[in-house]
Amino acid sequence: MRKVIVLEHISLDGVIQAPGGPEEDTSGGFGYGGWAGSYSDEMLGTALRKQMNLPFDLLLGRTTFDIWESYWPQHAAVWSGVNTATKYVASNTRTSSQWQPSVFLNGDIADKVAKIKRQPGPDLNVWGSGNLLQTLIKQDLVDVFWLMIYPITLGGGKRLFADGTIPAAFKVTESIVGSSGVIVMNYERAGAITIAS
Repeated sequence: MRKVIVLEHISLDGVIQAPGGPEEDTSGGFGYGGWAGSYSDEMLGTALRKQMNLPFDLLLGRTTFDIWESYWPQHAAVWSGVNTATKYVASNTRTSSQWQPSVFLNGDIADKVAKIKRQPGPDLNVWGSGNLLQTLIKQDLVDVFWLMIYPITLGGGKRLFADGTIPAAFKVTESIVGSSGVIVMNYERAGAITIAS
């Protein structure tokens, strides 16, 4: 069975909005776009390259897909796998793209993702895609959180864990701390929460 792996740049207060650049996502008046840039270091670059070079398909929200569709085809030398991966896109408004292979999903996204997970193929990586993430988390479809945790608070913005997050236990299977203070943590599902008596 394929895993859904969520890969996110995240602040200490849980914000995942617009880590890459000022114009990436200004919705809600978010004014800190590009907040992750000053924390780049060799460890983070190595960890990212390792993760990006594993076999994967993509599961993306429409907004993230729209941003990536205009960027990655022109930057194949940086990340060639992003162009050849199948891109499953949750969208009620789009049905096609020149950036192939792309498959557009509408209607009951949780049901469709559950079916894709049961199909043969590589794991499904989710980057960005804040609205889609809420559906995946609420429907217990996420198997792994691969988080790059930055030593910064942003006060507001789209958060990874919003209202409706289900209670769940995780185990840490990887932990790296970079020179800039970014912590890379891999959290894999570990069943239900155990309550101490």
